[in-house]
Amino acid sequence: MKSRIWPGRYDGPVRTVPGVGLALPLACLLLAAGCGREGESAQLTGARKVITLQGFQGPESVRYDPDQDRWFVSNIVGTGSGKDGLGYISRIDAGRLDGAERFIESGRNGVTLNAPKGMALQGDTLWVADIDVLRGFDRRTGSPLAAIDLSSAGAVLLNDVAIGPAGAVHVTDSGIEMTEIGVLYRGGDKILSVGPGGAVSVVARGPELGRPNGITWDPDERRWLVVSFDPFGSEVYAISPGNPARTVLARGKGHFDGVERLPDGGLLVTSWSDSSLHLFSEGRDRQLVRHIWQPADLGLGTRRQRVAIPLVLQGRVEIWDLPTH
Repeated sequence: MKSRIWPGRYDGPVRTVPGVGLALPLACLLLAAGCGREGESAQLTGARKVITLQGFQGPESVRYDPDQDRWFVSNIVGTGSGKDGLGYISRIDAGRLDGAERFIESGRNGVTLNAPKGMALQGDTLWVADIDVLRGFDRRTGSPLAAIDLSSAGAVLLNDVAIGPAGAVHVTDSGIEMTEIGVLYRGGDKILSVGPGGAVSVVARGPELGRPNGITWDPDERRWLVVSFDPFGSEVYAISPGNPARTVLARGKGHFDGVERLPDGGLLVTSWSDSSLHLFSEGRDRQLVRHIWQPADLGLGTRRQRVAIPLVLQGRVEIWDLPTH
């Protein structure tokens, strides 16, 4: 099927409202290599900006909850590998878009969060990747439900989470450290699976994974879709259950971060290297949004056909309409 996204006309941001943060984290300032020019406005090639939400602290990932019509935003706050107990999850009313609240905050109500990144919903559980621990929270109350330590599996930096068939939870490990002196590559790239009872297994490992970052499940082809964060030549590739071999679907200039699959099979991918949101569809690569600085793990809002793009360095989340005509 052809993608339903079509090049539209840029009408500019509708409004800008405050979020819930105080300052940009030092880690974000240190990770801004090749991500665009500060102060440059986003230019439209296939989407219309709805709103910019400000005031987050290192927003790394956005996940949409269709039942509650809410966006969840993970905030790193400190360094991306720092076990400092500073992280939190914001919650946004997707219908009103009038700001954000701190929904799950480290140090309150028994919550521990260090540097939360990718998230996924499984039933009433919001799973969050937090350095080397996979944490589960009640998506309605924010109460902590589980903490699965993946350090025994050699986890270096858990980055994104996705849910597959039979409740399989998959987590990427990019094998990097995000420190006060910049990003350090330690190796140990892998994709982990967490099954019933917290049983952990390694689905794939090795440098050929290219610092795996975003991951999602493709229900039509029954495979995992992964994007690599390699700084010099990123890839979109597929891995089938039970087979660690990669099938490369697309390539880019480097630093792919988030990936979301559209109902028609098109793939939305954020890239730091060219500061863009890409659409890979029917063998084509189109930049839907440009000049977005350090776009991280995007979320797809299915109720209104919108994407929410967290901009780590700038401490904001941009929400864009995806036209369907």
